[in-house]
Amino acid sequence: MSNPFDLTGQVAVVTGSSRGIGRAAAEIMAALGARVVVSSRKADACEDVAAGIRAKGGEAIVIPCNIARKPEVEALVKGTLDRYGRIDTLVCNAAVNPVYGPLSALPDEAFDKVMGSNVKSNIWLANLVAPGMADRGGGSIVIVSSIGGIRGTDVLGVYGISKAADFALARNLAVEWGPSNVRANCIAPGLVKTDFARALWENPEFLKKRTDTSPLRRIGEPDEIGGVVAFLASKAAAFITGQVIVADGGVTIAS
Repeated sequence: MSNPFDLTGQVAVVTGSSRGIGRAAAEIMAALGARVVVSSRKADACEDVAAGIRAKGGEAIVIPCNIARKPEVEALVKGTLDRYGRIDTLVCNAAVNPVYGPLSALPDEAFDKVMGSNVKSNIWLANLVAPGMADRGGGSIVIVSSIGGIRGTDVLGVYGISKAADFALARNLAVEWGPSNVRANCIAPGLVKTDFARALWENPEFLKKRTDTSPLRRIGEPDEIGGVVAFLASKAAAFITGQVIVADGGVTIAS
């Protein structure tokens, strides 16, 4: 029996992959055989990741992209197709969270920025990539969301709204493209030790509360989410679509 987790031959595009969860996903997928397109706003940071992958025998290229700009999103997809001729897995990982506070104080501009970067850009990417996947007999779209889409909060409301919208996006993509064997799923991480969440895990009071209420009594590491991304890209997940995979150390099921 062949290894169902083997990604040899795949081409994977990973947004926001210069650090954190995206970087871990790119590195793990490359180690499993995928050809990876490393992408974020800064080319130099992406090249560091790609160089590390190549140093370990993997294959990676860099295509910078600001996901909030549609021409750059289109260029990311076109550049990948020009180089490899296919995209088998799309990982929508890049996201923003420029505000911290209640919805009652939320500026319209901040709402538009969060929803544009965290939801609309994923729709752009999916619409650009899914038809080609369908033509080749299938593919996988993985959206890195958050348990913020499941839980209420008094300080990260618009971020949570955007992440809940990503759940719905994955379900609708799964319904629309499932007949063509294109799968779409979300991952909802809990608190993970990334630069993006640094303000939370570097807060001793918040960190203690979170770890005390988590069954595993700790926060997550980027590679623990990257591994779930790789799983959803693999044949091992061939019968999973439209789902939200929660990876949070159990915090959302604890009292």
